Amino acid sequence: MISDTKTVAVRAVRALKALRTTPAPVTCALIVVCCALFVIGPASGLNPLDGTGDALLLAQRSYFRRWGVIPAELFTGSPRAALTPVTALFVHGSWVHLLGNMLFLYVFGAMTEQRMGRVAFLLFYLGCGCLALLGYAAAHAASEQTLVGASGAISAVLGAFLYLFPRARVTSVLPFLFFLPLRLPAWIVLPFWAALQWVAAGQATHGPGVAYLAHVVGFALGFAYAWARYGRRRGPRGGLAGLRWQPGGRTRVKAAPAPAPEGENQP
Repeated sequence: MISDTKTVAVRAVRALKALRTTPAPVTCALIVVCCALFVIGPASGLNPLDGTGDALLLAQRSYFRRWGVIPAELFTGSPRAALTPVTALFVHGSWVHLLGNMLFLYVFGAMTEQRMGRVAFLLFYLGCGCLALLGYAAAHAASEQTLVGASGAISAVLGAFLYLFPRARVTSVLPFLFFLPLRLPAWIVLPFWAALQWVAAGQATHGPGVAYLAHVVGFALGFAYAWARYGRRRGPRGGLAGLRWQPGGRTRVKAAPAPAPEGENQP
C-alpha cells in the first residue's frame, strides 16, 4: 500500500509540473489535487487500510466529518470548524460526485481563468466556494449533516462564465430530448441550469442528498463578481475585449453535459 501511495504522489507531482505549459494551470491544478485527495482517501474505496463493508463506511463517515462542513458546528467558534469551508472544497463523496464536478470545472474553468488571471481566479474560486458553503450552512444552521464538494465553487465559475461569455456555444446533452447533443449559447444553457437548481433547492429536504442551495448561492456570487469587475469591459461579440481562446476570435465550449455538476454530498 505504501508503494501505491508513493506512485499516486509521484504522478500527482509530475502532473503539477506539466501544468506550467497549460493555458489554465490553476484549473488543472485544482483538478489534479481533488482527484489525488479522493484516490488516497476512504471515499474512493481503493485503500485496503480503510477496510470493507461497515469498516469502510465508518472510515468514510469519520473522514467527511473531519474535513467537511457541519452547519451545527460551523458557527460555534471552533477553529477547526472555521477551516472546513476551505477543506470541504477538496473532498468528494463518490466517484460520480468527483467526476461530475471535475468535468464542469475543466470545461468552464479554463476560459474563465484565462480572462481573470491565475491568482485572481484562484482567489475567486476559493472565496466563492467558501461563501456558497457558508450560505448553505447559515440557512440550515441546526443541521448535523456533513457538506463536502466543490460544487459551490464550480457553480460560481459557471456564473462568471455566463457573464463573461454569454454567446459561447456549449455542447449539451439533454435527457428529456433523448440525450440528443445540441450546441446552444451559454445564455440559454446556464440560466436553465441555475433555474433547475433553484427549483430543486426549494424542494430539498434536510437529509442526505445534494445541497442545491450552495449551487444557487455560488452561481449568483460568480455572476455578481464578474458583473462588478468586468461590467464596462465587454467585447463586441458578447465576450471580453482582449481574449483570444481560438483562432479567429471564436469562443467555443465542447462536451459540456446539461445536467448540473454533482452537488455537495451530505453523507
